Amino acid sequence: MKRSRRNVAMARLAAIVVAFATIAAPVPAEEIRPGVYRTPDARFENLPDFDFEPHYLEIDGYRVAYLDEGPADGEVVLLLHGEPTWSYLFRKMIPVLVQAGHRCIVPDLIGFGRSDKPASMDTHTYKFHVDAMTELVEALDLQQATFFGQDWGSLIGLRVVAENEERFARVVLSNAGLPVGTASGWDDFPEDSAFIRWKRLNQTMIDNGDIPTGRMLATSTGDPSVAAGYDAPFPEPAYKAGALIMPQRVPVFADDPANEANRKAWEVFESWEKPFLTAYGDSDPITRGGEVPFQRRVPGAKGQAHVTVEGAGHFIQETHGAELAGIINEFIAANPVE
Repeated sequence: MKRSRRNVAMARLAAIVVAFATIAAPVPAEEIRPGVYRTPDARFENLPDFDFEPHYLEIDGYRVAYLDEGPADGEVVLLLHGEPTWSYLFRKMIPVLVQAGHRCIVPDLIGFGRSDKPASMDTHTYKFHVDAMTELVEALDLQQATFFGQDWGSLIGLRVVAENEERFARVVLSNAGLPVGTASGWDDFPEDSAFIRWKRLNQTMIDNGDIPTGRMLATSTGDPSVAAGYDAPFPEPAYKAGALIMPQRVPVFADDPANEANRKAWEVFESWEKPFLTAYGDSDPITRGGEVPFQRRVPGAKGQAHVTVEGAGHFIQETHGAELAGIINEFIAANPVE
């Protein structure tokens, strides 16, 4: 069974190559100022199960979108997406969390969703996104929050949590990591790993100037109906700088500029006594086994009811969103703030 799931997951990754070869012709881009695009609101109309009202903050000169759902006095759950997704990824989780009385804060990273989109890939550094999400957390004055992150949502969010630990009461991770690059580059990511193969394919996309966001999600999840939702933020390739470059920003080698900050974040989590839960999918070729370092190294992970979600691939929120939200609800209930 495990071998079969791996084969299915790798087949889906390979199918992205086919998706890449059939990208539709672009439409003209519209800048709100030189080098910055803003997706027209009409692109987000009539998306299924996504009628949440957007809110906006001005951060570092960019309009940053976020959702704020649930009671204002509810315990905060900060949900952070990765690449190439946006807050649409959480549409199945938000109602379950809100029903339990929680307040969901769900940002769109700069370059994604309804947030403004810098056209230069150079803008999209690891630090840039950590700083932007930190400013959002501070502007909303989030307190005693539960953080949930997946994919790049974890790389960014874990840094935000570690650097602002007084604002967070709990952490939940799914299909996540906090890598530190090494001299060989292969300690966390073997050269034949799914991530390195994805990274190489992504470089081909960069060289060709486009990434098939909707088709990637449809292929990965096996659900063609989701393609429109993940294409919505990107009317044409000029909007996709963040989606294109982020896989290359994952720290792999020893000279990566993010390494020092990630090491410091690990130092925080190695003394983190607050509740810490992992809920990884068993069918994700990218992050399989990534929960083990957190379970071993984070004191707050000891004794928690860690979960392996059966049949869940990389975009677990899309395929198992309600189940995952239920896991978060149970975790919060079992670990009340003292």
